[in-house]
Amino acid sequence: MKRHSIDICICTYRRAHLARTLKSLAEMDVPPFADIRVLVADNDTAPTAKSIVEAHQDLPFDVVYIHAPARNISIARNALLDGSAANLVAWIDDDETVERTWLTCLFEALQRDQFTAVFGPAIAVYPPDAPPHLRDGDFHSNRPVRRNGEVRTGHTCNALVDMRDPIVRALRFDLAKGRTGGEDTDYFHRLWREGARMGIADKAEVFEDVVPARLRIGWIIRRSFNSGHIFGELSRGDASLLALPRLVMTALAKTMYCLVVAGLNLGFATRRLWWLRRGAMHMGVLAGLVRLRAKPQY
Repeated sequence: MKRHSIDICICTYRRAHLARTLKSLAEMDVPPFADIRVLVADNDTAPTAKSIVEAHQDLPFDVVYIHAPARNISIARNALLDGSAANLVAWIDDDETVERTWLTCLFEALQRDQFTAVFGPAIAVYPPDAPPHLRDGDFHSNRPVRRNGEVRTGHTCNALVDMRDPIVRALRFDLAKGRTGGEDTDYFHRLWREGARMGIADKAEVFEDVVPARLRIGWIIRRSFNSGHIFGELSRGDASLLALPRLVMTALAKTMYCLVVAGLNLGFATRRLWWLRRGAMHMGVLAGLVRLRAKPQY
């Protein structure tokens, strides 16, 4: 059987959890006939993650440190692409741990259906003291979705990409979105525009601890707004000039509807937050459609 080279790419910025991420990779199953490397791009001004990487040189595969400053995640992501010569690139975040069969599930899904990229779910792990309505609503998990039966974009928190296509090999993350967020959504949407077929590997799970700062409703609302904003920008790019007013009116109507329904659920915390979050997302879509500038997040 033909051998495959797989580079697992991780961007990091002042996050001690990186050590747990690397440890979980050491314990995963490796797809047959696969040569594995791990590339870590440190986006801090100083090489603060270098010591963590150096402490994990006993992993069953090479771990390569790349210093890619500063404070723009697209710089780090592009440095990983520049540093990789593998025919497959996997992406995870530095605050995640992987399921033992994670990479094997991604690999099998990519090979079976001849996709250019596949995405798996990132499952939120809540602390014991998390408010029950947040745990019940599971507002922090990130699951890939299909629109009209196809996957049109994805996320770098859990992905495997076939780099053998010259178009894929040449594609890079947008530096302008490297501080506002949504650079991965934009990257994979551009890949879809180029004709890439993308799929979902539901069993390829990674797990992300929800830190206290992200248990705040404000954080959830901002995240949903930012997600909607990038989607609005992408929709604007896909739409014809005649279709744009309809998209704007639809986003406005959906925003108002969600806020009204949220108001009708004042006594039900989980349902109220679900509709508020949905309304913030549609408000973000509206902002993206009318070209309101996104605020820097990093």
